[in-house]
Amino acid sequence: MKQFGLDRRTFKILLSGYIMIALIGALLLSLNLSHTQPISFLDAFFTSTSAVSMTGLLVKNTANDFTIFGQIIILALVQIGGLGYMGAGLFIYILIRRKVGFSSRSLLKESLLYPSMDGLFKFLKKVLLFIFAIELFGAIILTLRFALEMDLNKALWFGIFHSVSAFNNAGFSIFEHGLTGYKYDLTVNLVITSLIIIGGLGYFVLVELYFFQRKRLHTLSLHTKIVITATIFLILFSTLIIFTFEYPNSKTIGNFSFFDKILASYFLAINYRTAGFNTIDIGGLYDASLFFGSLFMIIGGAPGGTAGGIKITTIMVLLLYAYWSIRNGRVRIFGYEIPQEIINKAFIIYIGSTVYIVVAVILLSLLESDFKFITLLFETSSAFATVGISTGDGGSLSLCSLFSNPSKIIIIIMMLSGRIGVFAFLISVFRQDKVVNIKFQEGKINL
Repeated sequence: MKQFGLDRRTFKILLSGYIMIALIGALLLSLNLSHTQPISFLDAFFTSTSAVSMTGLLVKNTANDFTIFGQIIILALVQIGGLGYMGAGLFIYILIRRKVGFSSRSLLKESLLYPSMDGLFKFLKKVLLFIFAIELFGAIILTLRFALEMDLNKALWFGIFHSVSAFNNAGFSIFEHGLTGYKYDLTVNLVITSLIIIGGLGYFVLVELYFFQRKRLHTLSLHTKIVITATIFLILFSTLIIFTFEYPNSKTIGNFSFFDKILASYFLAINYRTAGFNTIDIGGLYDASLFFGSLFMIIGGAPGGTAGGIKITTIMVLLLYAYWSIRNGRVRIFGYEIPQEIINKAFIIYIGSTVYIVVAVILLSLLESDFKFITLLFETSSAFATVGISTGDGGSLSLCSLFSNPSKIIIIIMMLSGRIGVFAFLISVFRQDKVVNIKFQEGKINL
């Protein structure tokens, strides 16, 4: 049965698939050849989930606690999570020329958020080409930069790892203290943020922009126009907010030069919305910055890509609905009218996300009463939006590394549901009501 044109069974399979991959990843990370320090299965499962959901929250230090083999496993999980496991699996099917059934095509369609079955495999091939080309370009530049201070083989691995992690908005780093050592480095900052932005736009937007640039498309779709417009606005707005709030803060950017303050604010603004890299101490941010950071993380990036959150398209639809409702007009933008079905879906995503986050924060505040509420809200928002930024444990790990096992399980659930999207998660978890052909009397409610 379907609702909003979506198959509940498809979403249940997607959710089950990501859980299964996270469990397999946890088993591999539990092997002795994967880690240098003892690791519990829950921490291995947490790390695996954080990787496949492209979150980047850490309960173990990726650089010190995992071997090269373990780091390869983490990076593979990040890549699978970025493409979607159905996309990765069907890519192998295409290579071995196996026929793909309708159910698998349907799973791929929902995994990539592609609008129709027509041209699905051509789209997948283009996506794969884009992914590897962009990651390769990023890896080359980062390798050349890292080679200035380490041997070529090590620089190559660091370049590949951080390029893949950045494009997939994962935030994993194999530097012990993340990218804090490169907070003044223009090359690393611009390459990492560019990869994050490109990955966060969504595959559909990337492919369409490519053909538009090649003059093989006359006009961009409404979806692409909204994504580009909203992305530019949020990047500029969030950079300004961080720069303004943190300007005098000596624990973050207060002692930086004017240019470095702008660079650090820009880097954090990009990572607030989609990825978990950091060049400054997030734990030193003012509470106001943490609160606004939580809001930016919850908004997230664009659908059909590597970003999490409720998505900028959802926020735009709700803002447009509010604006046109006040003006008593039909909801429209760029000469297009927004269908009521899309508005209804946006409301479900917004309300579901709000309730979901509030319940999770309340549970964590009861279980982890030693921590400030704002830091728990920040950590919860980071997990829900699969961002990975954290106020930290005072060292190189995320705040959740100090949580009890029940709290870690809550964060794991948040990351998994964030990967498939809150709407898909709600559809897959809640039972559909039976169709009722009864006409109920309308009731009035005063608002």
